[in-house]
Amino acid sequence: MLQRRRCRAVSIADKVMELARRRGFFWASAELYGGVSGFLDFGPLGKLLKRKIEEKWRYWFVLRNQEFVVEVETPIITPYKVFEASGHVSHFMDYMVECLTCGRKFRADHVIEEQTGLSGLEGLSEEQLTSIIIEKGVKCPECRGQLGSAKKFNLLFKTTIGPYSENVGFARPEAAQGMFTTFNRVYNVVRNKLPLGIAQIGKVMRNEISPRQGPIRLREFTIMELELFYDPQEPSCPVLDKGEVLRLVPEERVAKRDLTPMEVAVDEALKRGLVACEWLAYFMVTAQKFVQDLGIPWDKQMFVAKLPHERAHYASQVYDQVVKLEKWGWVEVSGHAFRTDYDLRGHMASSGEDLRVYKQLPAEVEVEEVEVKPVSEAIKEDFGAEASAVINSLKLMPGERVLEEIRTKGFFEVGKFRVYQKHVNFNKVKRVVKGRRFIPFVAEPSFGAERLVYAVMEYAYREKEGRIVSSLPPDVAPIEAVVLPLVNRDGLPEKAMEVYNALKLRGLVVEYDDSGSIGRRYARADEVGVPLAITIDRQTMEDGTVTIRDRDTWRQVRCPISELPEVVEAYVKRGEVKGALRELFKQI
Repeated sequence: MLQRRRCRAVSIADKVMELARRRGFFWASAELYGGVSGFLDFGPLGKLLKRKIEEKWRYWFVLRNQEFVVEVETPIITPYKVFEASGHVSHFMDYMVECLTCGRKFRADHVIEEQTGLSGLEGLSEEQLTSIIIEKGVKCPECRGQLGSAKKFNLLFKTTIGPYSENVGFARPEAAQGMFTTFNRVYNVVRNKLPLGIAQIGKVMRNEISPRQGPIRLREFTIMELELFYDPQEPSCPVLDKGEVLRLVPEERVAKRDLTPMEVAVDEALKRGLVACEWLAYFMVTAQKFVQDLGIPWDKQMFVAKLPHERAHYASQVYDQVVKLEKWGWVEVSGHAFRTDYDLRGHMASSGEDLRVYKQLPAEVEVEEVEVKPVSEAIKEDFGAEASAVINSLKLMPGERVLEEIRTKGFFEVGKFRVYQKHVNFNKVKRVVKGRRFIPFVAEPSFGAERLVYAVMEYAYREKEGRIVSSLPPDVAPIEAVVLPLVNRDGLPEKAMEVYNALKLRGLVVEYDDSGSIGRRYARADEVGVPLAITIDRQTMEDGTVTIRDRDTWRQVRCPISELPEVVEAYVKRGEVKGALRELFKQI
């Protein structure tokens, strides 16, 4: 008996991915050899779109804050000691599970989530994950075979630096450590001023176990990251508008598996401790506006807190900024971490360098401080040859911080060392001081560029009268205008080429297209998101005007060639339109 096949509805995600491959945005890397998951090639249009998203991030996070934010560039390959000091060698893990039948390996929490609908599995131990797999009957996604026990897998890409196998390095999994290791240099360059933001855009690599979500989970991607260093005794952010509203899912709701966001003013969020510090709140507000400026509505994004067992090892609070995608649900596009002084104190312990900041006081004052007294015998017994490094590091640590963390967490982590109550004593001492030394606290916003490329394309995707229209924000559209001679005769191609060259000289990204009917050329331009199509027709030869067609409305207006470069530039860069040009803009 013949059975009817059910036609699977084509998702927006499928359509966007097909468009991305066909029109040169992105596709799987090394396609000639079957591709490799977790790596993408960006074609001509994708590279332009990604670069413009990076530039927009630079505008929102660096250029608007250039009185206290600078940008640097540090290497991708980083020595072993850096990531040992930062805790990544010990903590940067996911849990892997292997099929006992086909031998394929998967990320344990992802397989469980996909087959059971359970969430919040980050931070569970091997034993807990294995227990869930057995209890829920989770099988291999490929062959339905039995899965083995969950095991730790370090996500760092390991390499050697030079010809010596013992000279181990890693491809950085985040750009942050480059900003921490260069903090002292940059701090001196900016004449010892805090707050200080150090930003970086660059490639990072994470050896993901089984990335299976196209551009959403990659092994190599571009990170846009900023570390904001500030005095913990002066935590206020002068550029924060406390009346701004955040869409938050705080820890209390996450713990109850309630992901309904609350809309709360920044001032209230800070007072209630929902957000740990003003600088973190400032970057979360900025992130909302930045993502909205990319075409993703405010009500399609929110910040979801990480529970303590889910957070990265360096953070005391983390919010993931997530956006709603049609196929993958709520997907993280940025992380906002309160890193306290964790990283700098780790590098102090490992390098032996004093990374504290000195601040002169207006006058001598008497202060009461908590002084750390290392217990040498206990430290030597537990740390052996590294005991002196532990003792020297503890002497530089702020006593209040060491005491607080031992009381709340049971240990104090400094680089690769964990110090417990038995290793330290504390004294309260009074001193007369002219200044104070401290380790700055750090708030961090961190974005993945590739995820934003996909999210922007999905939210821009439209179908109108049987055509695909990519309604990208004009200032991130890969091609800013297309020049079209109506026909290929009567001097129109020559005039069109003059217009094309004039726009190029203005620094615009312009395409010239004379192939096929005018309707087909409009459709090609709409599909890849070109905001303006400029048609040279017979009237152009008579009065020196051209037709400007808007991508989204399909409305057309005429504009003098002499004013065209200014009109196009103002439109696609969202600049101010002056004089008579205002009326022209209103029409399109």
